Amino acid sequence: MSGNRRSAKGGVSPARRLITTALSAAATFVVVLMAALMWAVWTYQGPGPAAKAGDVTTVELRRGASLPEIASTLERAGVVRSSAIFIAAAQATGAARQMKAGEYEVPSKASMARILDDIRHGRIVKHQVTIAEGLTSEMVVEILAKKSDLTGEAPAPAEGSILPETYQYERGEDRAKVLKRMMDARDELLATLWARRQPGLPFTTPMEAVTLASIVEKETGKASERPRVAAVFLNRLRSGMRLQSDPTIIYGITGGRPLGRGIRASELAQATPYNTYQIDGLPPTPIANPGRAAIAAVLDPPKTDELYFVADGTGGHVFASTLEQHNANVARWRNVERQRAASSGGEGLDGAVDASKVKAEP
Repeated sequence: MSGNRRSAKGGVSPARRLITTALSAAATFVVVLMAALMWAVWTYQGPGPAAKAGDVTTVELRRGASLPEIASTLERAGVVRSSAIFIAAAQATGAARQMKAGEYEVPSKASMARILDDIRHGRIVKHQVTIAEGLTSEMVVEILAKKSDLTGEAPAPAEGSILPETYQYERGEDRAKVLKRMMDARDELLATLWARRQPGLPFTTPMEAVTLASIVEKETGKASERPRVAAVFLNRLRSGMRLQSDPTIIYGITGGRPLGRGIRASELAQATPYNTYQIDGLPPTPIANPGRAAIAAVLDPPKTDELYFVADGTGGHVFASTLEQHNANVARWRNVERQRAASSGGEGLDGAVDASKVKAEP
């Protein structure tokens, strides 16, 4: 019959076959689509590739890179499996316009979701540079020059204008920018401590305080001694005595570089703007970059009547209020020097802060 849906041979009609084929194809498509979506979700949220070496992979994303370039860089580095899924995820999450350039450390097997979040929020690698107390500005610039992950040049600033500290920086950052942070930190600290300074100090400007702090910094490596050393020099300034500080002599000779030997009698007597055995008051500039403890010590010193100090043979100093006490301390230190020289076959170094400590001319 013409209305029969089956063919004359009893088979399925072409229309039904078409519908069945279409439904089967649709079902297959849905299954494939679901599988693809599940794979994409797993690729995004699941564990990422293992690092090729070690526990992390370092990836650098250049400034101005497009999203496709970033995705390709990550895929080539082996930290994401699919650049296409990374691009889609960045667009879907709104991160595409918030990507931050820089150096990233991607942990082994980190998920794409974590990597995208790190880049979106700029969790870049922070490098560190430590500036020790008592270095000259030229020495600081030399340290920055040796950092191959910094760029540009930075001229040496004025002596005493840098705050010794540990500073963080990004790979590719300009050296002058890092140096400016060190100088800004010094300015901020100095302004704070100057506002809280003791009344009646024997200087009138913040830079004079930094100059004295630089001498204190170079005179002792023991943090516990800095306030006491500062008090000695302040007492000397108040009484009109010369500071008689060996590091000022060395700065006038070498610009703050290590002398590598004892100070000669001729150098002790040589008149330079920095030789505080020969000049009254403070030298014209700081002789190094003092740390926060030394600056604090000269602006808030303890109350003492001490005017002298000399090395004690243990890395510290012994202090005295009178010249008689000081000379006795010097004699003990001379004896320590002689004993050391006898045992080593060399000459000891003198650490006294008084004209009585004349060194032998070779």
